[in-house]
Amino acid sequence: MAEIIMNVSQFRGSHYDYGIHQGEQLKETHYMENREYEWVKRRPKFQLDHEETRKLYMEIAPSIWEELEGLQDSLKISDESVLLNFAHYRVSPKDSGCSVFLDDDHFIRNYDYHPNAYDGVYKLFKPEAGRGYAHTGPASRVTGRMDGMNEHGLVAGYNFMNRKTPFDGFTCFIISRFILETCRTAEEARVLLANIPHRGGFSYIVQDKGNDSFIAETSPRNVVFRDSAICTNHYEEMPGENRRYMKDSLERQDILTDITSPTKESLKTLFTDEEKGLYVDNYKSWSGTIHTSYYDKDDLTTEFRIGNGDFHFVDFKKWLDGSDLETDHFRSTIDTDLPFTTADWQRKKRL
Repeated sequence: MAEIIMNVSQFRGSHYDYGIHQGEQLKETHYMENREYEWVKRRPKFQLDHEETRKLYMEIAPSIWEELEGLQDSLKISDESVLLNFAHYRVSPKDSGCSVFLDDDHFIRNYDYHPNAYDGVYKLFKPEAGRGYAHTGPASRVTGRMDGMNEHGLVAGYNFMNRKTPFDGFTCFIISRFILETCRTAEEARVLLANIPHRGGFSYIVQDKGNDSFIAETSPRNVVFRDSAICTNHYEEMPGENRRYMKDSLERQDILTDITSPTKESLKTLFTDEEKGLYVDNYKSWSGTIHTSYYDKDDLTTEFRIGNGDFHFVDFKKWLDGSDLETDHFRSTIDTDLPFTTADWQRKKRL
């Protein structure tokens, strides 16, 4: 059983200043050293095009491009490095497994992945007025989000589907950020997902405050929308895109299908009790449960659990009104001896 400390980052202001702020935080860690080491171990099998990436950001989320410029200026890194580590255009994912359930009153998901690729930072960000929607959620690759909720009660998350023949496009974590920061309604998110270039195969689960929800099955070749309350790690509408091995995904789907008249507490138990079948510890296979997120879109509160620990309550509405969270970290334990590279190195340098 290992200890993990997840930093809580809170910021209100311009995207450029937010980039500077995050860069200064990264300087206090070994994050960039770790990323450089990872790229040496697995050389990128793709090309980077600064102008092409910038043009797409200008069409989709120009303010986030300013954040990238702030990061670049703070860290004093090259165009290539900022594209490789923070812009998230053309990067292939690893296999993983996640589970999501939603209805009119609940949105809960387990995020399953590998500790080595987990940022260990929970972020709250409020841009300048008119430059994007404030949102909260766990970060991925600094600028991306694994799941989250914005100021209008729009909730979003993604599940991995496949690694078949990737195209030029954006990765899941920055697409999730685009949804949270640029979309007020599920319909706006539909339009975004239908028109954005997708690097790999993921499903995006989106619900707005009016209870309009969907699952977008996306691949580099197609985007299909379906209505459902559950999502694991296989396509329903694009079976030809599925991986050959789907046993685990189908088993978790069966568990979710059996949910009836849930309460918040019963869902939290189902998603975190190791005996129930959704929470797993297959970390070495890139599919161990690292966090559980519960979102209440009606009162703009969230509950977040890292590893085997307790749920941490976040009143996002109060934060939007100017009240900071009283903690700068979430402390927990997790049943693995694998290192949380970024989170562990943050702690070591801080100590």
